[in-house]
Amino acid sequence: MKITAKVKPNSRENTVKLLDSGIYEVKVSVPPEKGKANKKVIELLSAFLKIPKSKITLLSGETYKEKIFEIS
Repeated sequence: MKITAKVKPNSRENTVKLLDSGIYEVKVSVPPEKGKANKKVIELLSAFLKIPKSKITLLSGETYKEKIFEIS
């Protein structure tokens, strides 16, 4: 299964919200440097979806705000 996430780095809080369009809005408090924000997004999605982090893989959008993840 593939999911799309719109990431907002440098936010005040860490949150995950499912929008009406089926896209996840993920706010992370870490900066988008050296993959820190991507790692935090995977952590938050893992907790939100109640699945292990190892089941989530970043497919595209490593340096963009809109990312596509594979859930295995």
